[in-house]
Amino acid sequence: MTSRGTVFQETMLGRARLSDEDRERPVRLDLVVRSDAVLLPHRTTQARLTGRVRIAGRADDAEAVGEMEISPLARRRIRYRITFAMEGRHLVLDGWKSISPARPLASMTVLPYTLYEDGERVGEGTLRFPLATGLLPFLASFRFPRAAGAEAAADRYLAPRWDGKPGRTEVWYTTLTDPATGSGVWLHHEVVAPTDGSDAYAHGWVAVFPKDGPAEHARFGPVPWTQDPQGYATEGVHARPGRLAGSAGPFTWSLTETPRSGTVHTFPRWSWRRPWLPASHMLPAARCEYSGTVRYGDGELRLDGAVGAGARIYGHGNARRWAWLHADLGGGDVLEIVAAVSMRRGLDRLPPLVFLRLLRGGRTWPRRAERTAVGWAGLGRFRADIGLPEWRVTGRAGRRRIRVTVTQPPERTLALDYTDPDGSPAVCRNSETADAEVSLERWWGSWRQEAAWRLSGTAHAEVGDR
Repeated sequence: MTSRGTVFQETMLGRARLSDEDRERPVRLDLVVRSDAVLLPHRTTQARLTGRVRIAGRADDAEAVGEMEISPLARRRIRYRITFAMEGRHLVLDGWKSISPARPLASMTVLPYTLYEDGERVGEGTLRFPLATGLLPFLASFRFPRAAGAEAAADRYLAPRWDGKPGRTEVWYTTLTDPATGSGVWLHHEVVAPTDGSDAYAHGWVAVFPKDGPAEHARFGPVPWTQDPQGYATEGVHARPGRLAGSAGPFTWSLTETPRSGTVHTFPRWSWRRPWLPASHMLPAARCEYSGTVRYGDGELRLDGAVGAGARIYGHGNARRWAWLHADLGGGDVLEIVAAVSMRRGLDRLPPLVFLRLLRGGRTWPRRAERTAVGWAGLGRFRADIGLPEWRVTGRAGRRRIRVTVTQPPERTLALDYTDPDGSPAVCRNSETADAEVSLERWWGSWRQEAAWRLSGTAHAEVGDR
């Protein structure tokens, strides 16, 4: 029997008094808590924290991380330890709720804490769980996912899908952003089985997008394809579980890949198992960290915890027209979009079908991938306006609606040619240093903004056509 973990969200509000000023400031914590075990009150459970810490006028860090000890009966406390950034400094919030049977409500909802910098006390305050507005969302956020481990779940999707049939394309690609330099990296590994039944071949490319300068790239292959049970492998280039390495022209790269979140199926989950659609797209892990080196010409990137993701595509070739976005929104949240017009007769007359998956707080919205593409019998489909240098996606599902604007500046965009299994050409225009604005609203009698993100040079995007 597969064990399960626990994921939930918690918001706390309060005040902080910093040692370098004589007044209090409002504080807000929006946290996602993940544990590899099911929470049981009589046990002590260790959990991981990610989320956003805001101190009015001083700090707003959406990349806060930490740990949590949940032990309401055994140790009678729930302890929080969170590391976050404030004005270029790294602070630690350390505090705990002291559980008392005599005051169960107050003791479970009040968190006194101390702020530290390099072990020195630099502030203190108190946070409270807002029962009136926070209890229902808190209870509704609980999930108990299978705890097989992100790495094991991701690895099984790297094995090749191609079964020897002609007219197929299979892709392994990786995109990431170097936090030290702001440069983007794109690794593309592809297998093409021509429609005429000739031998399948493997090829691909590597590209680096400096923050201030034109993109550089090099291709590898084509070479005859020899199937590797672990992933993609040709002479000198491979993409296997936890490892990416190779060389092409002036480029050499050697990277480790560590999954940090679960699998996301951009298209319906069944389409990966049963290839009835023109293509299927998925992320073995929606968020990964990469370390290692990428060398090219006179340049070198030394990556340490660079954030990105790998993805898989399997289908009959490229769409007639498409747009793609991968956006790491911080705090473990990820947005993935594929909008495309199919080459298949009948489907090629439709407007772009949008597949949008927002991973936020450990939950994926909309719940089903089909929802954004087909709506309800065609009503309520999400819409895409595909163009360059700017394209947009809008849509509503349930009580939420989203608006996404992606900008690919020409000087930060690289155009590359594709060839389908039938020999027809396509062109993609890719930027691993794109900009994106995302607005998420919720209906509460009127539309109110629930969250907003602005990415400057860290979005990964592409527009393709024929």
